[in-house]
Formats: sequence, C-alpha cells, structure tokens
Amino acid sequence: MPAPVVAVVAFDRISPFHLSVPCVVFGDRHPGMPNYDLRVCAGEDRPLRTTAGFDIAVSHGLAALAEANTLIVPSWRDPAERPPAALLAALVAAHQRGARLVGLCLGAYVLAEAGLLDGRRATTHWAWARDFAQRYPRVEVNPDVLYLEDGNLLTSAGTAAGLDCCLHLLRQDCGAEVANSVARRLVVPPHRQGGQAQFIEQPLPLRARDDRLSALLDWVRAHLDEEHSLDSLAQRALMSRRTFTRHFRQLTGSTVGDWLLAERLGLCQRLLETTDQPVERITSLAGFGSPASLRHHFGRAFGVSPIAWRQTFKGN
Repeated sequence: MPAPVVAVVAFDRISPFHLSVPCVVFGDRHPGMPNYDLRVCAGEDRPLRTTAGFDIAVSHGLAALAEANTLIVPSWRDPAERPPAALLAALVAAHQRGARLVGLCLGAYVLAEAGLLDGRRATTHWAWARDFAQRYPRVEVNPDVLYLEDGNLLTSAGTAAGLDCCLHLLRQDCGAEVANSVARRLVVPPHRQGGQAQFIEQPLPLRARDDRLSALLDWVRAHLDEEHSLDSLAQRALMSRRTFTRHFRQLTGSTVGDWLLAERLGLCQRLLETTDQPVERITSLAGFGSPASLRHHFGRAFGVSPIAWRQTFKGN
C-alpha cells in the first residue's frame, strides 16, 4: 500500500515556524507511525522568501496537490490578499475528490476564500477572528477553540495550535498511542484542554494562585470518578466562589462545568482507545452518572457513540 501523501502549501514570505509544524509531525520518522509521503508544494517557481530572512527551495508545484490525501495550508502571508486562483482551484478540486483539507492559523482565510467553509464551522487566530467573521459571513466562526473539525475540513487557531491540530490528525490516522508518543518526543501535551480564550490578552492571576489552581486541576484529573462542583473546588482551593471562578477562567479559558466535562470525555477517549474496559466501567471511572449520560455527552461532543469511537481508534 502506498504511503499516505500529505501536501503542505508553501508561499513567498511564509513563516518558517508555521511551515515547520506539519513537517515535524508528518515528515519526521517517529516510531510506530506510517512513513507519510510529505510534499511541500508551492505555486511560485523560484526560491521562497521567509519572514526570518532566509530563502527555501521547494521541489513540488501545485500539481502535487492532486495526489494528496491531506492538504495543509499552514498559514497565509496577508489576510487582505486574495490567494492565487490556481491555488484556490486546486483546493476545490481536492475537496471534491474527498481529500482532507486543513487551514492552520491564517490558512483558514485560504480555505474560506475558496468557498470551502461556507455553511461550515471554523476558527482562526483570535486576533483575526472578528475580521474573518465579517469577511466571510457564511462561515460559523468559533474563536474560542484551538482547532475545529467539520467533516473533512479542519481549521486551527494561531501558531502552536497548529501542533494541536496536526496531532489530532495523527491521532485519527494512527490512534492515541502513536499520537501521544509523537507528542512526548516533541515535548508538547498530546491534547490541550480549553481553547484560545486563555491566550487572548487579559490580566493574569498571581503566580502563587496559578500554582495552587494547577495543583488542584491535577488532583481533579486523578479523581474524576468523584463528584465535583464549583463550591467544592473553591473550598479546596481556599478561595471564595467569586475569586475562584475568576481565576479558574483566566487559567483555563473555561467554566468549571465545561472543563470537567472536557476532562471526563478525554479520559473516556483514552480508556476506549487503550483498554478493553466495558462502557459501564468507563462511565464510573470518568464520573458520569450513567452510561446513558456518557453516550449523550460523548455523542454531542464527537458525533459518534463510545463504541464507534473504540472501533475507529482501537482498531488502528
């Protein structure tokens, strides 16, 4: 079976970091993962300038996009500039044949300009979310998430969130264990909870309270089978309900209820992928009141049942 082809679109004045994100995930040879056929492509037939002051030579043209299983636009040089028509046409053609398309950071503008995000949910860097929503009113913009998947179209928030998105793609292809192993080699979390709301410019809590809350969150993750509430956690943190709520949102970008649900669902994902525990046992370990409650929340979050999730990821 031929190696899956991942095509990354480069362009003049590209950020080297943005270009490196999909390359380090899919281009490096990590143990346990398939040998992806990574191809960096460009529409310009000349060395490309980067924002870091050096040039890069690209050996593939846009024709390589026609063979890709996954196409990644790692950013875009200027949201006000319409991407070349040849690139937009190649993306539309790839989408029509069923390829997976990814717009990292400002790369979402390229997918939107091609009309691929109309009627879809998408995200982009929080600093450009308002502009993006105004320019593309037919796109349902969610500025609070690190990445967002709608069918075979994915978009991510800025810069490092591209790593989160690419690790998510790897998890889909190879399962949790491989994705977690690659994340460890890159020294990044395999899955970050919360969203980019925690990175929007805002006052930060005192460091001592950061440490206290971080320790509390670690404790909760180890005791998800127990009942937790805003009041019980505020009491454990030795804070008033109001103070705890404010600092919790500043640290996580989320409410206590939403954070707890995300953590419990994340534990369910890991247990479904890496163990043979029955759904009833996973329900208890994750702190859901009943299997029906687990199936309800799991289906709302991921669009599939827990059993379907296990069949998809544990079988890889």
